[in-house]
Amino acid sequence: MELELRHLRVVCAIADAGSVTKAAAELGVAQPALTAQLSRIERALGGPLFDRDHRGVRPTSLGELVIARARMLLPAMTGLLDDATRLADPARGASIPDHLSIGSSSPAVLAPLIQRLEQRHPDLRVSTTASWSADELARALADGRLDYAVIGICGGDTAPDDRAITWRTFSVDPVFVMLPEDHGAADAAEVPLGALAGEAWAATPGDGCFQECFAAACAREGFAPRSLYVADAASCIELVSSGTAVALCQPTRVLPGLVTKPVADAPLRWRHLVGWRTDSVGADFADELLLTVRMAHNDLVSRSPVYAAWLEQNPGFGEQHDPGITPAV
Repeated sequence: MELELRHLRVVCAIADAGSVTKAAAELGVAQPALTAQLSRIERALGGPLFDRDHRGVRPTSLGELVIARARMLLPAMTGLLDDATRLADPARGASIPDHLSIGSSSPAVLAPLIQRLEQRHPDLRVSTTASWSADELARALADGRLDYAVIGICGGDTAPDDRAITWRTFSVDPVFVMLPEDHGAADAAEVPLGALAGEAWAATPGDGCFQECFAAACAREGFAPRSLYVADAASCIELVSSGTAVALCQPTRVLPGLVTKPVADAPLRWRHLVGWRTDSVGADFADELLLTVRMAHNDLVSRSPVYAAWLEQNPGFGEQHDPGITPAV
């Protein structure tokens, strides 16, 4: 077997968790599958990386060497890929505006997007607007109050309709469930929706068909949700932390004291898009912004070992390169 970067991530995850069982739960994979993968990695490296006993695992001398090198290599490789993308980026020659106004209904993506824009274009001034409503942001975009909108919509929904706006999908993510770490399903690699039939639910607001799609998914599993609390993100987190509810969430969520788990068979999905007016000043910068928002989303994925591991086993999700939803003529 040829050693790959994903194998180094697995070794670091096991070292951080202190046991193969805990690492498997955090990565969202079955424990036997992770044990088998570790064995293949150890054979490729020529010896055991961990000593195992009833208390968990401890790195061997070889393991300590591999872990130390992996912790240097993984960030370095991320930097290399970013630099290569920057140099190969065909939008580098595009004109860079002095100022951009960006609206977002995806707060998790907004922070890394701002950070990426600052890294790539230090002189660019960026102002932001947050709203839970993709339709509201689309109206602001159409009226010229925003240069770009970064929105999320239910996977079964369509982008806000306006002939003057171009929409591009940059990621399609499954909807995961957030649980307190002492929940009975917290150690499962994935959680069947039906196993949570007795729970109260929490979710952040959104336009479109998401609540209907959630109700339909529950109906297919033979139950109706006991309740659905629609609240801001902070309130949803508090409801989960207190044990009052479980929450539907983006798979890149990582919070202390809580676990984020895949829902079996991914019955719900969330589509992330960037939109801009084709006749706006910022339209020439659109390819660059689209590249940067993809990089920002990938930053989130890299911080979520559970979702990163899930993506390896579920092609078709994650980063998208569609031809775009262009205005009608």
